[in-house]
Amino acid sequence: MSPRRILQIVGTVELATLVLMLLNLATVHAREVSQILGPVHGLAYTATVIAAVLVHGGSRRVWLRALIPGIGGLLASRAAPDRPEA
Repeated sequence: MSPRRILQIVGTVELATLVLMLLNLATVHAREVSQILGPVHGLAYTATVIAAVLVHGGSRRVWLRALIPGIGGLLASRAAPDRPEA
């Protein structure tokens, strides 16, 4: 699997969990949903940053973009190389 694809998957999970948490907050604010989605979002954010650091290919622009909460993983995937660096 290419580094770009890995960042796309993890970035999508990060963004989806953030959107679901905000929707929960704006509507019913179910405590159980927050207790589940909060840690999942935190893990997805951490995985996004770690994956971006591992595949950065000598450029800071990939992992610096991954630090942006919510959309950072998707931005980093656009800047990531298509193939892993040797």
